[in-house]
Amino acid sequence: MSKIFNYFSEAFQELKVNVTWPTWAEVQKYTVIVALFSIVFALATWGVDELCSKTIAAFFNLIKG
Repeated sequence: MSKIFNYFSEAFQELKVNVTWPTWAEVQKYTVIVALFSIVFALATWGVDELCSKTIAAFFNLIKG
């Protein structure tokens, strides 16, 4: 049990002393960047899905005659 307590104690000390935390302004800027990238990536995924769906539907309509 003391090993577990020691592990968490050292991990907490590491976070307090050795980690460089970003400023609030940096956090806000990075949050906006991640949100915008997520929206762009979602739209790109949707576009590729629509393109593939229409291509497959056109292919089967061509075969069906």
